Amino acid sequence: MRIHLWSSPRNISTALMYALARRPDTKVVDEPLYAHYLAHQPTTAIHPGREEIMTELESDETTLVAQMTTQNYGREIVVFKQMTHHLSGFSRTSKVAMLGLDQNADADEPIHNVLLLRDPRKILASFAKVVDEVTAEDIGLPQQYELFKELKTAGKLTAILEAKQLLLNPASVLKELCRRLKISYTDRMLSWPAGPIPEDGVWAKYWYENVHQSTGFQPYVEKDVQLDSELEEIAQRVMPLYEEMMSHSSSVRSSEEFIRPDTV
Repeated sequence: MRIHLWSSPRNISTALMYALARRPDTKVVDEPLYAHYLAHQPTTAIHPGREEIMTELESDETTLVAQMTTQNYGREIVVFKQMTHHLSGFSRTSKVAMLGLDQNADADEPIHNVLLLRDPRKILASFAKVVDEVTAEDIGLPQQYELFKELKTAGKLTAILEAKQLLLNPASVLKELCRRLKISYTDRMLSWPAGPIPEDGVWAKYWYENVHQSTGFQPYVEKDVQLDSELEEIAQRVMPLYEEMMSHSSSVRSSEEFIRPDTV
C-alpha cells in the first residue's frame, strides 16, 4: 500500500509522519518531491538549505514517479509525506501515475491520498518565520484545493484530516484514518522518542525543531495570530478554498465528523 499525505502545515504533518513511522509495518519517506520543486519553483521564496536539498534528493520526474510507485521499501505500507506546493512543475502523466488516478479498486498495491488541512492564517504565520516574501503558492493552499477537486472527482480521496482536530483528538483521528485505510490501529502511533528520526529530510534542522522536542502530539493551544497586511491579504484570498475543503471534512455526521471519506 502506498499512501500520499498531502499537506500545507509542515510541523503537524511531520508529527503525523513520526506517528506513522512508529508502525512496524510502515516505511515513511519525507517530502520526496522537494528537489524537483526547487528545480521548477514558480515563486521567489528562498528556501533554507536549498543547495543541500538539491544535492541529496532526486529531482528527475520520471525517476521520482518510478520510486514512489514501484520501488521496494521492504514494508507493507509506504507513507510519502508530501507538501502540496511541491506538485508545481509536475506533468499530467506523472501526476496520474503518482496519485493512482488510473488505478482500479482491485489493484495489488493500492495508492491512497490523504489531505491534511490547517487554518491558512496559522500556516502563514509559521511559514513566514523561515521564508521571506511568502505567497499563497508558497504555502500550497491553491495547489491543495486543485488537488482536492481532482482527487474527489476521480474518487481517489481517501480522507481529509484537520490539524486542530488531530491535536485535540489524536487517538480518535488516527483510529478513523486507519479504518479508512483498512489497516490496523496501534497506540504506538501516539508517542515517539524525542529527537530526529533517520527518515528526516536534510531540511529538518530548519523546520522540525518543535517536533524534535516532542514525544507525541502536542496539546492544542489556541493562539491569537497577528499577520502583517500582505500576509492578511493572502489569508483572506485563500480562506474560501480552505473553507470549501473543510466543509467536506466536517460533513460526516458521526463521532469522527472531522474526517471525510471519498464517498460523499
